[in-house]
Amino acid sequence: MNAANPRLGYLLGVAAFTLWGFFPLYFKAIEHIPALEIALHRLIWSALLGLLVLGWWKHPGWLHQFREHPERLLILAVSGALLTSNWLIYVWAVNNGRILETSLGYYINPLMNVLLGMVFLRERLRRLQWLALAFAAAGVVQQVWQVGYLPWVSLVLPITFAFYGLIRKQAPIAALPGLVVETWLLLPLALIWLTLHPAMLSRQAEFWTGVQILWLLAAGPITLLPMICFNTATRHLTYTTMGFLQYIAPTLVMLQAVFLFHEPLSGSKLTAFICIWIGLAIYSLDAWLALLRKPPLPPLGVDSRQ
Repeated sequence: MNAANPRLGYLLGVAAFTLWGFFPLYFKAIEHIPALEIALHRLIWSALLGLLVLGWWKHPGWLHQFREHPERLLILAVSGALLTSNWLIYVWAVNNGRILETSLGYYINPLMNVLLGMVFLRERLRRLQWLALAFAAAGVVQQVWQVGYLPWVSLVLPITFAFYGLIRKQAPIAALPGLVVETWLLLPLALIWLTLHPAMLSRQAEFWTGVQILWLLAAGPITLLPMICFNTATRHLTYTTMGFLQYIAPTLVMLQAVFLFHEPLSGSKLTAFICIWIGLAIYSLDAWLALLRKPPLPPLGVDSRQ
């Protein structure tokens, strides 16, 4: 057992959210590949690499718990489907010039967590949290009013990821074994689609001998590395601190969308961002005040093998 190390936690937390923030660069590099195909390859190579990492990063008894509690496999099948859906929508949005919408979606994510906590966990919201949710809702409503359609990417991304987090929060399964089992449960479906899809069958030789397979193989480490950094950071930092760090990723995504990929930041989108930013500022203030009201806790031990 090791004592909590906030410095290490900050380094790993910043690394995780920074890597996630630069994901558009990777997906733009392979935008000629259909989004579904990318998501399925991401699933396959994450499953294979994750199993290797799990074998090296020991988790005693992780397999035994599934023999004793087979119902947890069903839980992970549902959470895995949500995670894969989130991946698919994100890749599709990046490769179709809607990176700003993904950024807005991940700004909404912490507020969506608060909403789900109220609805499903019966958590009572404080006044500032209600106000934060009101500003987020105002941002979405004005977007619909100004543009004339629902910004579904900005809503489905945080909804799928928030429900994923909710399910995993309720399931007594460690982070890395849970991720590996999630991907392996969906692996047969991914392999069947990739081997039987007509477009894939017509270019098998070109695919496996070209540089394209190397780009898709990279999806494994690109997916797992930030998740390992994130899961380790959570063991050294408070939940509130991790909440502040998560704004790094959508900020980097937004800057790339505007200045690198030249997506137009219209007045309606800017207004939506401003509403969400105000909501996040209020949410962060509430979290900080709640932290100040709590008595200090002794350092928690962490298992370095997890």
